[in-house]
Amino acid sequence: MTTTDGDTASVSIQDMSRISGLSEATLRYYEKIGLIGPVPRDESSGHRRYGGHAVERIEALGCLRATGMSVQDMRDYLRFLGGGDGGDDNATRMRELFERNVSRIQEEIERMHVRRRYLQLKAQLWSARERGDVEGENRIVPEVARAREGLR
Repeated sequence: MTTTDGDTASVSIQDMSRISGLSEATLRYYEKIGLIGPVPRDESSGHRRYGGHAVERIEALGCLRATGMSVQDMRDYLRFLGGGDGGDDNATRMRELFERNVSRIQEEIERMHVRRRYLQLKAQLWSARERGDVEGENRIVPEVARAREGLR
């Protein structure tokens, strides 16, 4: 897939989707909103053909999207990568962008732990009911109530 000038040969939207993990609809959307530049078309078929630089950019966007990064943060990432607005230290801005997203994911993990705990307690509650263990059920009910509060 490499040409003599070192650039990657063009790939179809189907292949780009497979390579990046982004759906064809997402690739079209990213083109429409300017995350990726205009994609050249095959002269005979009119189908999109992604060249080497676009493939690299889209692979990076696919990784960022897999982390749940917002479109705005992806825009910022690309702007900082390209030199930003000048004046500010882009390395600092890039670090802040990624630290903010690390914090977002950490919060998501914490919320998932609360949800998991709630479900575990509900399973224990129903297990106690299944066994006819009234004492066990009575011990678990307040824990379920506390866990439910954490879901809000």
